[in-house]
Amino acid sequence: VQLQASGGGLVQTGGSLRLPCSASKRTFVGYSMAWFRQAPGKEREFVAAISRSGRSTNYVDSVKGRFAISRDIARNTVFLQMDSLKPEDTAVYYCASRYSRLPESITFDAGAYSYWGGGTQVTVSS
Repeated sequence: VQLQASGGGLVQTGGSLRLPCSASKRTFVGYSMAWFRQAPGKEREFVAAISRSGRSTNYVDSVKGRFAISRDIARNTVFLQMDSLKPEDTAVYYCASRYSRLPESITFDAGAYSYWGGGTQVTVSS
């Protein structure tokens, strides 16, 4: 297993969750990382991405100011801190990685990511 997401669960509206995604070194070092989500009956949606340097991030508008993506190089782990959760955040969350030649390169295009982890379910009750 090269990427493994965890940390999902059931939380009330306004609550918080922190999703870790552990990676093997060969799918982390030199790789930009991202989180996507897929709600029932909907297409997979970009959530957040972080460059291989960790200095550049990008978010879908609906989570800006509520979610934060970060990476721990020593632990080969990327995190998604989710605060002020809403019922519309309910989905299966996936982490992904892609080799990035440029240190600040990030993309929201799911097709650009080579490695995907299994999803973790996040359910926000109203």
